[in-house]
Amino acid sequence: MVCGVEPLDPADIDLATLAGLAGGAANTALLAELREAGHVGVRTSHGYVVQHLLTGSPTVSELAELLGVTQQAASKHLLELERLGYVERVPDPADSRVRRARLTGRGHRLVEDSRRARRRLDARLATAVGEDAADAARRALIGLLDLTGGTESVVARRVLPPTG
Repeated sequence: MVCGVEPLDPADIDLATLAGLAGGAANTALLAELREAGHVGVRTSHGYVVQHLLTGSPTVSELAELLGVTQQAASKHLLELERLGYVERVPDPADSRVRRARLTGRGHRLVEDSRRARRRLDARLATAVGEDAADAARRALIGLLDLTGGTESVVARRVLPPTG
């Protein structure tokens, strides 16, 4: 016992909390792997921005609306990703006064490296618990998304960054 706190058995944790904890631990492991691959400075919150740059080149205000944040917050994220070399802002072809954000070659490499790391993690999980258990976990988490109304946001790439 550490500091008077009783140890907690993960099997006693409700599924929603356990899913969040497992997701957080997985993201921490994935970020460590990405950093080892040379993507130093990348944070989980950057993924919420990058998902919108995969399918378009939004303006700051468009990105803010997609993320459900202020223009100042969206601009801050873009600036961080620009400084890291993953994003560039370019003039809009129809109006050179408007700047649009898009992934650079390095940004596309980040996406590919992230996808590879996630596939490796999925494979490690399947090896550790078995294919059937990994598939059952996936089905249960999809069921949880459906039950809580989250599936539509995931499908539309409209998942908002955590607020608290």
